[in-house]
Amino acid sequence: MKILRKYLKSLIEFIYPSSCPLCNAHVETHGELCGDCWTSFNWIDGAKCIHCGFPFASSFDLGPNMMCPTCASGKCELDLIRSACVYDDASRAAMLPYKHGGRIQYARFMSRAMIWALRDTDISPDIVMPVPLANKRLWSRGYNQATLLARPIARAFGVRMDLDSISREYRENMGHKTSAQRAQNVHNVFTVRNPDKIKGKKILLVDDVMTTGATFNELHRVLMNAGAVAVYGVTFCRVAHVD
Repeated sequence: MKILRKYLKSLIEFIYPSSCPLCNAHVETHGELCGDCWTSFNWIDGAKCIHCGFPFASSFDLGPNMMCPTCASGKCELDLIRSACVYDDASRAAMLPYKHGGRIQYARFMSRAMIWALRDTDISPDIVMPVPLANKRLWSRGYNQATLLARPIARAFGVRMDLDSISREYRENMGHKTSAQRAQNVHNVFTVRNPDKIKGKKILLVDDVMTTGATFNELHRVLMNAGAVAVYGVTFCRVAHVD
């Protein structure tokens, strides 16, 4: 069976050569980015907040325990957050087609980058949980982009993915809202359906992008009230300016 799978894989790669999902340039491994596309992203691999992963300028490095103003003031609820890259023109050009245009093949390189972003942590989640979509939005879009990212992350940690313990009420899109408006928009939007699956667990939340952290903070509140012992978060990209 292993020999057959290896043969079929070689045949598929011969018929459909591996190409960069963004520009179609030849690459060695299916789903990986080419060198030019890889370097176009602003990867968060330098100095950052030890708590939420907010990226600092390369010249601003005060050691391994730096904290951003948000975390220093206690406004970040999660135990730890990491993001693979900054939300800018390059990541937006990939994120929008992935999220709204059906380019679900992008999940492969995005999830790998998110696993890489967690390399400097020692978290050991019991559950990986994609941020849920409201049913109305899920039916309209056809898929939850966070779920596609969460599946390989759950495999990397060797834990289960939880899709049914939390549900989400439909509310209007949060685009172009302030931090306070986003926090109000998501207040009480999540409902715990299976508290027994959450109690006593360490949970890693997965989403595509973090803007102000309002969604993560609200999920943290709901999950901790349901008995979770720790809540972490990881996204592909994040906004890196202070509102």
